[in-house]
Parts: sequence; C-alpha cells; structure tokens
Amino acid sequence: MAAGAVGVLKDVWPVVLILVLLAGAAAVWRSRQTAARRRRERERLAALRITLEELDAMGDRRFEYALRDLLVRDGWPARRVGGGRDQAADVIGDHPQCGRIVVQAKHTCVGGKVGSSVMYEVKGTAGPAHKADHAVVVTHGAFTRNAMAWGDRRGVRWVDREKLQRWAENGAALHELLGVSARLRPSWFKRAA
Repeated sequence: MAAGAVGVLKDVWPVVLILVLLAGAAAVWRSRQTAARRRRERERLAALRITLEELDAMGDRRFEYALRDLLVRDGWPARRVGGGRDQAADVIGDHPQCGRIVVQAKHTCVGGKVGSSVMYEVKGTAGPAHKADHAVVVTHGAFTRNAMAWGDRRGVRWVDREKLQRWAENGAALHELLGVSARLRPSWFKRAA
C-alpha cells in the first residue's frame, strides 16, 4: 500500500508543486494588498481635516465616526461604541501614554447648546462603566455656562464649536488641545464612587 502511494506521488508531484507555488503566490499577493490598504488608510487619516460645514451636515452616527477618525489621526486607537446602550460613550480610545478616553458626541442642531445633564451622565459612567482616564463631551454647537463650569470643576472636558474647529479643521491633536498629559498615577475616574 505504501509502495502504491509513493508511485502515485511520483506521478502527481509536478501538479502538487504547482498548486503549492500558486497558493504561496496568492498568499504573498494578499498580504501585500492588505499592507498597501493599511498604509493608504494611515496616510488618509494623517492628513484628515474635516470642516465645520462638513460636521454640521453629518447625522449623529457619521459625526461619531468622524470623531473616531480624528482620534485615530491623533494616535488614539479608537472605536465607535455609540448606540442605545452606550452608557454615555460614543467613542472610546486608548493611548499608550495618555490612557483611555471616553468621548460623548452631541450633534445638536446648529446653534444648539449642551446642558449640564450630559456632563453629569458622562462623569457618572466614564470611570465605573468604561475605566476611563479622561472624559470628553464634544459638540459642533455650544455648551451652557453651567455645563462648562460644572465640567471644569469635575474634570469632564468639553469641546465646543471653536475647539472642534481647531481639532478637526486645523489639525490640532485633541490631547494637546485639552492639556491631557501622560498618566502618572491611576485616574480618579476609576476610583469607586
């Protein structure tokens, strides 16, 4: 039986060799295509600029994806998590030096204002639910004075229309814009309430 198998292999070895070479060539081609696609995506994100007019024209979901892309551009591997049960986190990013950031996106009508209740919700879930080092609320509109003051006192950062323009359109990195530095100790967001 073994002699029969050896005989068959002697007859078909050129076909097997050709199949192995074709499979290897296909694997190399696919690997190169994937690497080229990733390189193009990195280059696209590195040059990413989004105008306020483009942000204004977006719907809620697309706005969240745009914020995710901007975080990725700034060196925060990020993912969109928004939805009905997002626990006040539309985008979560993890930076090797700065830690975890939770972004709550508020795509309001033009001229709309985000109130304090959003800040309370983000503060209440950023640490316990998402293990965040930094909590940020981003709108293409504005914040009420109470929301900004409350956020400043409680460590919930906010990005209004002016800051959003500097981030999205002018290319400033979010962590530099907000003064987020490398973590030196565990975040107070992660402490038990």
